Amino acid sequence: MSSVATTTATRTRKGSTAAGRQLKWWQQLLFQALCLFIAATVLFPIMWIVSMSLDPRNIARPTELRLIPPGASLEAYRAVLDRPTANPVTFTELALNSLKLAGGVALFALLIGVSAAYAFSRFKFPGRQYMMIAVLAITVLPAVATIAPLFALLNGIRIGSGLLSVALLVAAALVIGFGLMIVVPAMRAGTASGSTYAVGGVTTVLGLLLVYAALNPAAGDVFVLRNSLLGVGIAMISGALPFAIWNLKGYLDTIPKELEEAAIIDGASPNQIFFQIVLPLAVPALAVTGFLSFAGGWTEFFLSWQFLTNPKDFTLAMALYNMTGQYAGSVPWSRFAAFSILVSLPVAIVYLLLQRYIVGGLTLGGVKG
Repeated sequence: MSSVATTTATRTRKGSTAAGRQLKWWQQLLFQALCLFIAATVLFPIMWIVSMSLDPRNIARPTELRLIPPGASLEAYRAVLDRPTANPVTFTELALNSLKLAGGVALFALLIGVSAAYAFSRFKFPGRQYMMIAVLAITVLPAVATIAPLFALLNGIRIGSGLLSVALLVAAALVIGFGLMIVVPAMRAGTASGSTYAVGGVTTVLGLLLVYAALNPAAGDVFVLRNSLLGVGIAMISGALPFAIWNLKGYLDTIPKELEEAAIIDGASPNQIFFQIVLPLAVPALAVTGFLSFAGGWTEFFLSWQFLTNPKDFTLAMALYNMTGQYAGSVPWSRFAAFSILVSLPVAIVYLLLQRYIVGGLTLGGVKG
């Protein structure tokens, strides 16, 4: 019996070794050359734009490629950090507006999405399947199809400054309270991890930003929701939430229900099961959903361009469009290239921080629906 098993294992190893050497040396050489060509094709635009950002000549249109331009300097970066366009706003103000929009969309899409996804995944109620079909239908709806109703709806909502401050304070309390509900029980149980403290930190920062906004209301007695970052954020959340629900629901379906049943037998409450068992296991899906929501909010242009009129509310994506549109003739390409790199860096950094979770979340998120 053991000799048969040994022979079988030996044949398996030989077969796998032979399968790994199917390509001849010249085939492997061609394959390696193809991979290098694809890599060079992908990296070429990045190398070109980095080269242009270091070019001190302030050319109006690029006519040649020099990986290291003569007299390379960081002057273009200094110029765009000071004042990217002719609008009276600095790079810091634009970045802060983009951060508010992207962070708010990501956080609220996660808060609402994971709660709804858990309900769809674990509970059976009338109309559950039809509601999931409706969620899926919304995800395939193009954003341009909703621009007119969103504009009319948000333009018709006008809030007094006092009522707005109260609403923002209530929202801040809810956000901070949610973070405490996750961090405090985990700390008491001794199961707090880095992701737990990260969620607590993000919710605290967002809550403090909401408090700051409540204590410093916009000028004027009437606040028009359409002409504000808050209105754009609400419009974006309405589009990001269906995807968040669908993606998170698919991942939660892969978490064994036996873990929750065992926790119930041990006396765990529903809140403890959700916050201390389900959420830690769903970190990969939360990372994917949060990253895609953040990237969508950071690069969002269409709704912002249609809704916002005050330059103080403009985002980085709007300023980047100004460089290629209204002010294209007066902005050197070196500044445009430098600004493009600065805009893309935060998204790349967030991806690098979450990449180990993103791969697993993308793989398992669509297994079940």
